[in-house]
Amino acid sequence: MDYKKSNAPLNTVTRDMIKMSEETGNVYETVCIIAKRANQIAVEMKHDLEKKLQEFASMNDNLEEISENREQIEISRYYEKLPKPVLIATQEFLEHKLVYRNLAKEKDSNL
Repeated sequence: MDYKKSNAPLNTVTRDMIKMSEETGNVYETVCIIAKRANQIAVEMKHDLEKKLQEFASMNDNLEEISENREQIEISRYYEKLPKPVLIATQEFLEHKLVYRNLAKEKDSNL
């Protein structure tokens, strides 16, 4: 996923949770959906960052031999400037890009 292409704001934005929860009918369910997606995004971002930084890891790491790698610093700065996972997940929810199910509601409707 290309996080830079997300329409998510870089700063925290105040949102009307009552209005956001009209789709699900429950504020807590909306928050839970966004939180679960944010956790998925955070894990994916962390995995991507670790994979990119793995290339710079050396086998002989000593505390005395700490050297700055310009490319490694640029990669870290890139990830620091990205929107936070919660903001990306909220934007996805608002743009109706998330697919979610409530198994308890599905079970009740089938009875």
